[in-house]
Amino acid sequence: MHWRGDPTDIALLAFALKLGASREAATSRLPQVDEIPFEAEYRYAATYHRGEAEAWVFVKGAAERVLEMCHLEPARYAELMAAADGLAEEGYRVLALATATFDGERDRAEGAANDEPSGLRLLGFIGMRDPLRAGVKESIAACYRAGIRVCMITGDHPITATAVARELGITGADVPAVTGGELEGQTDERMETIVREHTVFARIAPQQKLMLVHAAQRLGHFVAVTGDGVNDAPALRAANIGVAMGKMGTDIARDAAELVISDDDFSSIVGGIEEGRVAYDNVRKVVGHLTATGTAEVLLVCLALAASAVMAFLGAGWVGAADGVGPAILLPLLPVQLLWLNLVTDGIQGVALAFEPSEGDVLNRRPRPPQEPIFNRLMIEQTLIAASVMALVSFGLFLWGTLRGMRPESVSNLLLLLLVLFEN
Repeated sequence: MHWRGDPTDIALLAFALKLGASREAATSRLPQVDEIPFEAEYRYAATYHRGEAEAWVFVKGAAERVLEMCHLEPARYAELMAAADGLAEEGYRVLALATATFDGERDRAEGAANDEPSGLRLLGFIGMRDPLRAGVKESIAACYRAGIRVCMITGDHPITATAVARELGITGADVPAVTGGELEGQTDERMETIVREHTVFARIAPQQKLMLVHAAQRLGHFVAVTGDGVNDAPALRAANIGVAMGKMGTDIARDAAELVISDDDFSSIVGGIEEGRVAYDNVRKVVGHLTATGTAEVLLVCLALAASAVMAFLGAGWVGAADGVGPAILLPLLPVQLLWLNLVTDGIQGVALAFEPSEGDVLNRRPRPPQEPIFNRLMIEQTLIAASVMALVSFGLFLWGTLRGMRPESVSNLLLLLLVLFEN
């Protein structure tokens, strides 16, 4: 059997069916007439049902929130919260289930969903645990090696969030999670301090998630945010890179994101980072190669023209192989030879460099600053050195061949062969 909908509701339905409950019988006896959908701000959801002579409201939500609607004695409240915290410490996501009847109050059951349920009777706690996907812990470790800081922002119980973060190997999980209540009313400076010092955030509302993204950006971080729900859309849109889930993600989340992960796997994000770094490295290789060879060709022509001008000024001319005196100005390469070098030789090498595989250490270095140009200081130095060596050696061959009386065509062919060897 295949169900579609909220994963939590599907899990609860599957659990009820395993216990022998009949969905058809329940909906036939107590048809649903109204509902209060889940909102992160209120942390509960409720459905209203009416039978022939009775009306019921069923509530599920965060343990502390539902218990508040049960109006318990302080001692009983503390006892139940301790039980819920015990499940949370084991990494379970804890939901409280409660119900109440409304004898004769049919109007409320029919459409007063704006009224918060009260006087509920607790049915119990449900502990749900999403098994960690294979490879996620290793992917998070790879992020740390790559200089990427991983934070967990969730609506779950802070104890659950801390336990899961610790299991995933998220650094800072030994510090208690920061809750949404602690973020209320904080100044921008305080938010930046919290983001700098903490990595696990629990019971976070959508607006608070957006505040955390802005705080990280003010600190100079390049922020990527993952999400799958409608409530994640503001943070996905505000992040430098929004990453939505392709399978479980909503259309709104996918529209707000720049990237969509088709398999909903965190490991795919790490793979994308690696491929992005490899592609950027290859672009730099291609640009560096083309710039160095092009600069070498320009320098060679300039040096040859300068040498010809000096010889003409001295009135010496070039010594030719056949007639003793060659033309006053000699070009080291013909236009068609330069065209061959730039289109064929450089083109083949450029394609080869563009598809080079990873060098193996791309995830073991820190991210480059987003504003860093392709030509950094090191690349400029390497380009100038390579271009100078190619130009000077080629010019030396040009002088040697010309002064020995070789024909200009032969010298050009030698230079073409030398530059092809250099560029390969």
